[in-house]
Amino acid sequence: MRLFDFERAPNPRRVRIFLAEKGLEIPLVHVNLYQLEQLTPEFRAINPGCTVPVLETDDGTYLTEAVAICHYLENAHPEPALFGAGALEQAQILMWANICEIEGLGAVQDVLRNWSPGFRGRALPGPVDHDQIPALVERGRQRCGMFFDRIEGQLAHHDWLASRHYSFADINLLATVDFARWVEIDATAGRQRLRDWYRRASARPSASA
Repeated sequence: MRLFDFERAPNPRRVRIFLAEKGLEIPLVHVNLYQLEQLTPEFRAINPGCTVPVLETDDGTYLTEAVAICHYLENAHPEPALFGAGALEQAQILMWANICEIEGLGAVQDVLRNWSPGFRGRALPGPVDHDQIPALVERGRQRCGMFFDRIEGQLAHHDWLASRHYSFADINLLATVDFARWVEIDATAGRQRLRDWYRRASARPSASA
């Protein structure tokens, strides 16, 4: 196996944190997004969506999307169980992981890609160029605020996001909180439970992956 990766991007980081929690080591293939290597014919043959991460399995299958990659690795290496045990816990972890990806990472991405000059003409990932829409910056910031407020409320129930145990949902949230700093959003400001959660999550050795 090998993982096509870009160190600075939040989505590959989610997989690297997952691997670290599992104690797995997979060779990394660097894809330089700054130099648009994801748009080369060679990489398009691997992933027509032109995004990372991509996991190449031992039989040569290419898996895209962090959740699919981590789900595959969970089945291959069940312990520790980062997708939970039992139907209800697994559903809750997937639910909150999806909320983080759509409402959290998606909102930060809207801000960054429509605000940063580095994404001029590349406001959406993928093979097609898209112009920036400045109005989405403020809307994205509002979405971020609503998302982190929702997380603050959820953390009243237990120490970790989706269950009593650290899970894939917490990995998604950690990537989102750190990604928000790229657009000058401190998710923990005024949110004590989220601040306490962040201290615990970022203190785990896997957080540096």
